Amino acid sequence: MANSVNCNIVSAEASIYSGSVEQVIASGTAGDLGILPGHAPLLTSLKPGPVRVKLEGGSEESFFVSGGFMEVQPDVVTILADSATRARDLDEAAAEEARREALRSLNEKSAELDYTRAAAELAEAVAKLRTIQQLRNQSR
Repeated sequence: MANSVNCNIVSAEASIYSGSVEQVIASGTAGDLGILPGHAPLLTSLKPGPVRVKLEGGSEESFFVSGGFMEVQPDVVTILADSATRARDLDEAAAEEARREALRSLNEKSAELDYTRAAAELAEAVAKLRTIQQLRNQSR
């Protein structure tokens, strides 16, 4: 069995990553998934959160996806993200402000409030903050 799998992370805007990796870890809607070379074929939706790729040689790269799909084949993992960015490019202050604003919106009892949209914005902001925290822990 091969020790690596090709991984492609793409969004509507651009190809974010393409390369050979030892493992892909992503936030599926049913929980976190760890994909190794030779994994059984799989198609799953992704929730907002981190995607980590463990590179050959032991280093790791982290990305944030706002949702999308992951297709796994024995030799390739493809992540089709709604939007994606490298974790190191996330703005922690902006994510924290978005979290506070979403919480403020949810706590208001306004008739115009779109609870579904506010809850989705809160989930995305929290997922960005979780991705930033994982990147920090990775650096230690």
